[in-house]
Amino acid sequence: MRHAVIDGTIGRLTVVADPSTGSGGPSTGSGGPPTGSGGEVVIGIYFPGHWTNPDRRGWGAESEPDGVIEQCRRELEEYARGERREFTVPIELRGNAFQQRVWAELLAIPFGETTFYGALAARVGVRNAQLVGQAVGHNPISVIVPCHRVIGADGSLTGYAGGVDRKLWLLEREGALPASLFDETPVFEQS
Repeated sequence: MRHAVIDGTIGRLTVVADPSTGSGGPSTGSGGPPTGSGGEVVIGIYFPGHWTNPDRRGWGAESEPDGVIEQCRRELEEYARGERREFTVPIELRGNAFQQRVWAELLAIPFGETTFYGALAARVGVRNAQLVGQAVGHNPISVIVPCHRVIGADGSLTGYAGGVDRKLWLLEREGALPASLFDETPVFEQS
């Protein structure tokens, strides 16, 4: 395994790649990035202070952002500039069977749309939205696996490993802000 720190419009990210994998994760269906099928894959994208950072000793040596890491950097930058809605960088999601089901559902949320934790729970066949929230919170591939598109039942922006301000920024970029965020008096009123 190897990792590289990349800087871009979204901010500083650490991208972790595994060149000796390809056993696969969940099927992405339409609109999602391909899962590993041999060759190097991205297995993690982490913000500084990411609350679910794995043991960094498992990340391997820091390297130049080439190959799949460079592809990831380029696609994230295109996304941030509004030039990309879907990712093609190969990924592999590593987690338990329940997490895999939740993450597969995250990949099915279209660009520019949001869903609620409860609705996501129903799609994976459980009643406990908090359990789903825990799996969402442990998503190892930020932005590409769009956990930022999951919001509270009241339309509120709940926790995000990159910070709620970054979640707001990502949803703004996608034109996916829930109307309930604008139900209150604006901060800046015209006089």
